[in-house]
Amino acid sequence: MFKTILLSALGAGVAVCIAITVVQTFTTEPLILHAEAFEGGSHDHAAPAPDPGDAAAAHTHDGAVDAVTEAEEWSPADGVERTLFTALANLVIGVAASLILLGLMVLSGRSIDVRTGLLWGAGAFVAVSLLPSLGLPPELPGTPAGDILERQTWWIGTAIVSGLGIALIAFGGHWVVKLGGLVLLVLPHVIGAPVPPSHDVAYPGALAGEFVIASLVVSAVLWSLSGAAAGWLFERLSRAA
Repeated sequence: MFKTILLSALGAGVAVCIAITVVQTFTTEPLILHAEAFEGGSHDHAAPAPDPGDAAAAHTHDGAVDAVTEAEEWSPADGVERTLFTALANLVIGVAASLILLGLMVLSGRSIDVRTGLLWGAGAFVAVSLLPSLGLPPELPGTPAGDILERQTWWIGTAIVSGLGIALIAFGGHWVVKLGGLVLLVLPHVIGAPVPPSHDVAYPGALAGEFVIASLVVSAVLWSLSGAAAGWLFERLSRAA
């Protein structure tokens, strides 16, 4: 059983990697590069420079520049290098998503096939991406954001609670149980997501809307294909075994 799950997840991960890397190339990646161009040009060139005759100010200025340069995080170069690193990350994500879905499907005790996998993938997309994005939508580089720990806590909590809510609605026999699932879906949004310090961005506002839609499309492909491919492979390998 474990070998079948592992091989199915690996095969599905490869399929997901290829698919979402292609989709990202034509959807989210151009938007990110566009936003990064605005972010890189957001420096206020009109700000007055330190007095050249003030040695202390000049020293402070040079030290600040050096500190910023040293603090810059490494990132892959645009082009082939960036695409390869993106594909590697997508492979890891695809395998992980497929393993999670297969594990849940096995624990549910129901038959596993492509249809079952697709349904589980769709449910995961709603719980992990769609519902959390109502409070914390995908963000382009240069977007003001609240405290990272608070945002991660809210996002993880929303994903878990939403998953439980969907499970209660899908598998709960009594209407009270289903109603409880609906309450869980709404609860995180009643509490509310962390609010950013401002909504001012350097890039055009319409770019953010495009990025949210594109990111959700990529996520939908990721989870639905992970579930469908993993379910299909698991069924085939189980028969062969």
